[in-house]
Amino acid sequence: MAKSETKKTTKSSSSNEKADKTKKKQSQSSSQIIDNSNVSKVIIVESPAKAKTIENILGKEYKVISSKGHIRDLPQRDFGVDLKSLDVVFEIIPGKEGVVEQIKNTVKGKEVLLASDPDREGEAIAWHLATILNINGKNRITFSEITPKAIQEAVKSPREIDMKKVNAQLARRVLDRIVGYKISPLLWKIIKDAKSAGRVQSAALKILCERERERIKFVPQKYYKVWIEIAGLKANLTKIGNKKLKPTDITKEIADDVLKNVKSVNLIDIDVKEVKKNPPLPFITSTLQQDASSKLGFPVAKTMKIAQELYEGIDTPEGHIAFITYMRTDSTRISDEAKEAAKELISKKFGEDYLGDEIRKTSKEKSKAKVQDAHECIRPVNVNLLPEEAQKLLDKDHYRLYELIWKRFIASQMSSAIYKQYSYDFKSGDYIFEASIRERIFDGFESVYSTDNEISEEHKELKIGESYDVLPKTAEAETTPPDRYSEASLVKILESEGIGRPSTYATIIQTLLNRKYIIRNRKTLIPTVLGFVVNDYLEKKFPDIVDKGFTAEMEKQLDEIENGTAQWKDVIKNFMKEFGRDLENAGKEFFTINFETNKICETCKEPYHLRVGKYGLYLNCQKCNTNKSVKIDELGVLLEGKMYFIEEKDEKTEDESDTTQDEANEKKIGIL
Repeated sequence: MAKSETKKTTKSSSSNEKADKTKKKQSQSSSQIIDNSNVSKVIIVESPAKAKTIENILGKEYKVISSKGHIRDLPQRDFGVDLKSLDVVFEIIPGKEGVVEQIKNTVKGKEVLLASDPDREGEAIAWHLATILNINGKNRITFSEITPKAIQEAVKSPREIDMKKVNAQLARRVLDRIVGYKISPLLWKIIKDAKSAGRVQSAALKILCERERERIKFVPQKYYKVWIEIAGLKANLTKIGNKKLKPTDITKEIADDVLKNVKSVNLIDIDVKEVKKNPPLPFITSTLQQDASSKLGFPVAKTMKIAQELYEGIDTPEGHIAFITYMRTDSTRISDEAKEAAKELISKKFGEDYLGDEIRKTSKEKSKAKVQDAHECIRPVNVNLLPEEAQKLLDKDHYRLYELIWKRFIASQMSSAIYKQYSYDFKSGDYIFEASIRERIFDGFESVYSTDNEISEEHKELKIGESYDVLPKTAEAETTPPDRYSEASLVKILESEGIGRPSTYATIIQTLLNRKYIIRNRKTLIPTVLGFVVNDYLEKKFPDIVDKGFTAEMEKQLDEIENGTAQWKDVIKNFMKEFGRDLENAGKEFFTINFETNKICETCKEPYHLRVGKYGLYLNCQKCNTNKSVKIDELGVLLEGKMYFIEEKDEKTEDESDTTQDEANEKKIGIL
């Protein structure tokens, strides 16, 4: 094992007194340890729920205890990183002293297996535990599902801690500490309400700000929709002569001419073909977040919380049960055992015709620079636990997410849906109208996962060469600005741009909400005035931090550390070359906020300017010196040096206030 880069930290006397009281209280509880005289092996996991599930699986030889997440981290009140040597200071997280003491007491004289989650964070937790307990060798076990077979196989084949994964996590943690602790104090000096800047959250904030700028710059263009209805079909005007029309090509003149002159149409072509609709791949973290958001209305943070509980195990009337496999994964890989179980269920419940194409599903992997293929997809632990049976064991939200995961996984192993697609071309003079309709002839995977069946028989009576009387219809329309990002669409763009990891997206979004840099309104994410001001500062002073390409490149380098093709200290040093220059310049240069706004002074009718003072942002009339306060969560768009305040009906969701634990975690680490 690599040498632990750890130093002792000192605390104030008052902090020591407080810590001593905490230790005394927790040591009292830790002394009430169950008699472990018959236990020879101790397994340490992250959560109490998981500990309970695993202990139910293993015999009396094993004791399973929980570290309750991370036990050691960079100091809360000190920087903790020597930027010259990159030596790192770690300390027991305040409040975890009793947990550490209890773990030490429990493992005395026992064989220890470290079973934290099978990702970078979990590997780092295992390393910190091994360092504190002074153990080494093959003591690390991992599993992606909490089943008897998976657990029993894991304990038979422990391995050494993967220091490449540990170093990748350490690099991420140090990068985030550097960005948060170096930029945030500069922000605080300028803007009282700007609580932090973060390496990944700032790139996400810029994406949201850019979309809002696109919306305010958008100029709608009027156009006309023109169509005919015939035999149950809606045929849209798509061509004039040989020219293919875009929607905006259709003017009022064209619409009026069609209304005046088109009285009948000739059917000039019919095309009939079979088309397949392939089943979806099983869920990975990002696609689960997107589907749960769009289909269930779950915020990303809620999805990950419920998924974590389904993975770790839940107390049910039938005992403590784990429902799904590990929910932080980039891979759609499926174990052979799970494939066979799904195949057996599909054959029995639906028939042989519903079995999917094995070659397509095993070869169609995500095209990414780095897929963490150590984990499987997200799937039910037991495919035979049908949603209707799980409903009796789970509350509403846990059931709905389990049902979504179950259906997606089973669908991924089923055959394609098959449609017969009919396409019709109608002509009147130079005008050509096109219609298409699909008839499902085999439902395949859609028998469990969504339906898309258009039912109409009347169109089958249509014949080429026949003339049909019609009454054209028109409707005025106009182009619309690009949609705001929802949580689902933001997750999609973050993943496609390679920004952050899917497992961090919930925290990224929640941090921006907690900081009041954005609000959630009607399921969309909208930057606030404060968010735009912070983004403007970062764009001007730290352009790399908010650059999508730069942030994605950092993720790539973290992957290279995990692969062993890069050293973590080299990555940090290279980052510091450019960042250090930006940091030095930002500390020297004066930054002022003085943006003209679209708000007008009631006294002298001059535009207010957005300024900042010791109490935060405010409006100031430079002519009569009238001042007005500004709420930090007011909506506005900063465009070309002018702040445009906008009005939106506030429709916060019930889940928006579920931030207590996230806020506590962010206070601990400073930033994302």
